[in-house]
Amino acid sequence: MRIVFFLLETLFFFLMAMALLRAWMNHLRVHMSAQPGRFAIAVTDWLVQPVRRILPRALAQSRIDWGSLLSAVLLALAYGGIWLMLATGVSEGSASPATWVVTILTMALRILVRTLLQGLMILLIGYAILSWVQPQSPVMVTLDRLCAPLLRPIRRVIPLVGGVDLSALVLIILLQVGLMILG
Repeated sequence: MRIVFFLLETLFFFLMAMALLRAWMNHLRVHMSAQPGRFAIAVTDWLVQPVRRILPRALAQSRIDWGSLLSAVLLALAYGGIWLMLATGVSEGSASPATWVVTILTMALRILVRTLLQGLMILLIGYAILSWVQPQSPVMVTLDRLCAPLLRPIRRVIPLVGGVDLSALVLIILLQVGLMILG
């Protein structure tokens, strides 16, 4: 059963990460024709487009990509529900509906926050490696636009050490601490 839970978590992590990446790229006005934008659109369009159609016009025209964010939340809730059904064996009368709702919401929030923190770590690790190995890479421009708003506050506090920017390392450590707190 552990294999099933692993595969379920991996699938939902991937889908939620792509929806959150899509929302972040749209928020920063990063052109979606560049990678990883095209990939995020290809993976999430099946859910994001229908969600966008049901959003009120005011939300749909906002700078925040509510369609992608709501899709990530819906995926997290689906994960929580499927996880609970698999874990308890869908036995009726085993728990009250209120307990089920609280458990699903808790699982959804937990995986959503974990996906956000781990997704940011993946972006930062890619950014850090490319900044050393291939700083002129075309994807480096996109990674810089995605990571710079997160690194800017840290760069104000942490100076360059021997000409090396340690802000990405500091943020990765902070994200790791957040994951440890999350459990």
